[in-house]
Amino acid sequence: MTWQQRRDLEAMLQKEAHEPEPLPIGQLREGFAAMMAQFPAPEDVRSTPTELGGRPALRVDPEGEPRPGTILYLHGGSWVLGSPATGFVNTANLVTRTRVAAISLDYRLAPEHPFPAAVDDCLAAYRALLDAGTDPAAIVFAGDSAGGGLSVSTCLAARAAGLPQPAAIVAFSPGVDLTRAGASMVTRQDRDPYFTREGFGHTTAMYLGDQDPAQPLLSPAVYADLTGLPPMLLQVGTNELLLDDAVRLAARATEADVDVILDVTAAVPHVFQAFGPALDEAGRALDRAALFISQHLGVSAAR
Repeated sequence: MTWQQRRDLEAMLQKEAHEPEPLPIGQLREGFAAMMAQFPAPEDVRSTPTELGGRPALRVDPEGEPRPGTILYLHGGSWVLGSPATGFVNTANLVTRTRVAAISLDYRLAPEHPFPAAVDDCLAAYRALLDAGTDPAAIVFAGDSAGGGLSVSTCLAARAAGLPQPAAIVAFSPGVDLTRAGASMVTRQDRDPYFTREGFGHTTAMYLGDQDPAQPLLSPAVYADLTGLPPMLLQVGTNELLLDDAVRLAARATEADVDVILDVTAAVPHVFQAFGPALDEAGRALDRAALFISQHLGVSAAR
């Protein structure tokens, strides 16, 4: 257990004050891209721009011959920020550990493209993989934050469209309740170094447009019937407002007889897996995620 690392990281992040006023979307995107560029990503991968389902994407391959399977990676950013570049650290870490190639999708963002544009893009990407002959049992959805939520919502949309389910879902700190009804939205507000309830309200409104958040594709932790969805690994930290999103989604999966692992790490922030060398628990969580992916694709993890 690396408690000193966790305390040091928490102290460092808490020094950065939350923005008192909402920033323009362009400034938010620039700041998010600059922040994510600071996280060191593995160098033993190859990245190639590509296209999937009518959207730009980034293919990330391990060095040498990849193992069978495809990770469809969905980046975070509250549905209004981010790109395959900002999600690269997490994508590359999973590719390095599994030696399975990933495709990171550049889905459309709000407010220019509110719900359901992102879900539609993710479903189109999955459909494109299937139409190309990829076995659904050889596909794993993975994502962080908003992308973790999209991993679940895309499975729900695929079920509604009569498509087969992928082999598994891996979600880091997933956003799966846009009603923001989780108790941790209040109980963790002094611990979360990144988010405030008010900040969530700003970005959520951009994504929702005129939609009611009380519906399955927007708040699956509260409103979705998860019957028939694939096995899930949900990783979350206790220092985040979204803690109860993962906790309640796991409970709902259990009710639907879906295999689920709720993997909670104490005193770490939102999407702590990105902190790599600064936090041993980040590497350990990534190792567990890689093992889960490998087991469900029927291959051996690289580490």
